[in-house]
Amino acid sequence: MAIAIVIPLHDQLHYTRLCLESIARHTRDDIRLILIDNASSDGTAEHLASLDDATVIRNPTNLGCAGAWNQGVEAASGAEWIVILNNDVIVTPGWLTGLLEAAAHWQLDIVCPAIREGECDRDTASCSADFVSRMHSTIRRDAGLGACFMVHRRVFEEIGGFDETFHIGQYEDADFFLRARRARFRIGTVGRSFLHHFGSITQRSIGRSQPAMKYAARNRAHFIRKWRRNRWQWAWSRNRDRLKIWLHSRVERLLYRHTLIEKWTDGRLRYF
Repeated sequence: MAIAIVIPLHDQLHYTRLCLESIARHTRDDIRLILIDNASSDGTAEHLASLDDATVIRNPTNLGCAGAWNQGVEAASGAEWIVILNNDVIVTPGWLTGLLEAAAHWQLDIVCPAIREGECDRDTASCSADFVSRMHSTIRRDAGLGACFMVHRRVFEEIGGFDETFHIGQYEDADFFLRARRARFRIGTVGRSFLHHFGSITQRSIGRSQPAMKYAARNRAHFIRKWRRNRWQWAWSRNRDRLKIWLHSRVERLLYRHTLIEKWTDGRLRYF
């Protein structure tokens, strides 16, 4: 089974190194790695040039997540499954096997791992082993996470790629998941795979360097217009999603002492 991992990059070389090192340790050798450099200026390009086991695409300007993801999907021709992965992620032992097993078990077309977000001050391998042992049979149906999601080729063939109108990042993943649901593809976030996500490292950096670029608000407005939602429909859908997350987290924590989305905040672990 041909599998490709697509990772967009914009600076943040430290996190990119951690991500690639974890992939090298915990992913089998026959996986195709596709790295899209969105005009980095911090030594990322030089580091990528030293790699001999990856396909590297260099963009002279930052095309954002959607543009880079589309480039990666196109470069991954022949792959049955394509993993879209952030560069501020550390993968863990068995992460990809867990995604594939979950996709087969629940017949999913898009599958996401469980995520713990925040500072990484613990051994991720041991955390993963404990987490997966407890959460192995857990799934949130129709729930997708933008930090990492594995997509079957047939999804792209039917609904196309990512909407590049979304600038830099945010909402292009939600738009893609919504289009996939409308086309009756099955999406799930599962406990058979676990990774650590530092959390929006690149977007926060861009926001600090370009404070006038309110791309999040611009993307949100495009999403609302595209899906023809007025402010009441938007508020209702947001509150509905929050309620679903709250219910899932309550049940999961009661049953397993973990939830599929966890975050280190202010020195404590919070559950979502």
